[in-house]
This record gives sequence, C-alpha cells and structure tokens, in this order.
Amino acid sequence: MRQRSLAIVGHQGLTHLGESFRQAARADGWTVRLYDMAESERASRLVRSVAWRLLGHRPPRLRSFSSYVLTGLEHDRPDVLLTTGQSPLTAAALRRIGAACVHRVNFSTDDPWNPSMRAQWFLKALPEYDTVWTPRDTTTTDFLQAGVRDVRVLPFGYDPVHCIGPSLDPEERNRLACDVLFVGGADVDRQPLVAALVSAGLSVALYGGYWDRYPVPGAEWRGHVGAETIRKATLAARVALVLVRRANRDGHTMRSVEVGAIGSCILAEDTPDHRAIYGDAAAFFDTPAAMVQQAHALVANAARREAMAASVREQIRSSGHTYKDRLRTILSAA
Repeated sequence: MRQRSLAIVGHQGLTHLGESFRQAARADGWTVRLYDMAESERASRLVRSVAWRLLGHRPPRLRSFSSYVLTGLEHDRPDVLLTTGQSPLTAAALRRIGAACVHRVNFSTDDPWNPSMRAQWFLKALPEYDTVWTPRDTTTTDFLQAGVRDVRVLPFGYDPVHCIGPSLDPEERNRLACDVLFVGGADVDRQPLVAALVSAGLSVALYGGYWDRYPVPGAEWRGHVGAETIRKATLAARVALVLVRRANRDGHTMRSVEVGAIGSCILAEDTPDHRAIYGDAAAFFDTPAAMVQQAHALVANAARREAMAASVREQIRSSGHTYKDRLRTILSAA
C-alpha cells in the first residue's frame, strides 16, 4: 500500500503551527514535506515594508513562492495540501494544484477580514480551497460568502512538546513569580485591563509584542522569550490571564488551550468558546471590575488556585486537544 503523503505550507521550526502539524503527521505515519512560508518574505526590509503597506499586505515573493510550491506538488502528488493562516499561494497556483488531484485545505489561524491583515490576493484565493477550517464560528458566513464551498469549525490545540515538562525548582518559581501573567500582544483593548490590575495593587508580568511601545506603568514587560520560558512563567504565576483578540473576532486563542495544557489557575474572558474549553475549571469575567475582583480572590486563595490548575490540566490533556488530534480531524475529513 502506498504511504499517505501530506504537503504543508506553514512556518518551519520553533513553536509554529506548521511544524507542529509536520511532527504530528510523521508520528502518524504520513510522508510529509513542509514548504516554509518565510521564503515568500525573503527580501530587504524596505521591499517587505513597501509590499505590505502599498501592495495590499502582499509577500514580496508571492508569485515565485507559489511557483516553487506548485512545482513540488506536481512532482510529488501528495494526497493532501494543508496550508496555515494567510498562506502565500495565488489562486492560479491553487487551481493547478487542484487539477493535479491534490485535496487543498486551509487552517485559518487569523481572521482574514481583520483590517490589519486583510489581503485581497488571499481573499481571491480562498474559493480554490476544497475545505477551510476556522477556529472561530464568527467567520463561517464570511468564508461562504467569499466562495468557499466547505467551511468547518475546529478549535486551536496545543503541542505537548512545548506545554508539558518538568515542574519548577524553587529558584525558578521565585524568579518568575507574579500575581497575574499575560502572554500576548498589546492590543488597544487589552491595555486598560492590564492597567486595572496594576491599579488594584496586583503584580503583573507581560510577555509579547508592543508592550515596550505601549507600556502600562507598573506592569513588568519581560519581552519575547521561547516556549520553555513561557511554560515556566505560566507555572510560576499565581493567575494566568486569558484574553481574546477582538480584532480577530476570537472566542478563544492559541494561548487559551496552551495555558490549560500547561496547568495554571486561569482567569479567562467570558466567551462561549472559553466556557466550552474550560468548563468549571477556570474563573471567568465579563467586565474589568469583575476581572479585578476575581484576580484578588484567586491570589488570596492558594488551595483554590492549585485545585483549579490541576483540574484544567487534566481536562485539557485527557480530552483530545493536541495538534495531532486536530490534524487527524482535518485529514479524516479530507
């Protein structure tokens, strides 16, 4: 029997989703080739900036990268092509890939109609996919109206390689400790929430982009770090704050599932997705005042925090939320 084969267009290495899918497919016996999306961006900073700002968020090497992938797929003839996010493939390339009897699937990591991401070249390519999977049901109607024939909802998952590891030693726990930890970018709707926590006398640690440009006085921005440091910081924090990206119309994010798999006391923005993921194993808030009240109550109650962390860890790890599980769902439908 011929071995099943999969082509992935995504980012290679580190904590990228494309890499997680590649390792998961290999573990399940698929032959896998990953085409690194970073190749579509290889150009000087000036060229990248011009292409992004003046050419509709277009990668500088969109056409050449599409040709490269097309040539590889026409030669290898994989069973399935899985692309992640705003994948740099033109509509013309996807049509030819489909003509080669390759099933074309996209996992939409970001909302393509988010104004900061919207790209007409990508929206034009969407109808060429056989199936688009999205973690947000708020976008399904938009995908259908854009011409996608088959749209399905699938939550984000987690990669055990980055979320499961040894517990902290006392030195690490003391060094990384804080009342509230938030991992994510400094979106405009997130800044007032962090400021409210600081104003309430809670120590807040931040990891992620743009907090240096839009600092919140009193909060500690710890920069950009690797997955292992994030895992340790999550374990060391008394409370892990989980927020959605409103510009993405999110009900949950990648971090939502990852923090549960790591195992922390979670204080989450109240959404149907978060309720479905965490059940009774997290605390929820719908206003800044409720967030501050919940954070203070959790920080003051170590026993409750430990019980919640253990409960959410067991729930996520035992319920089929890994990216191997997500990939199996995608490939079984294909």
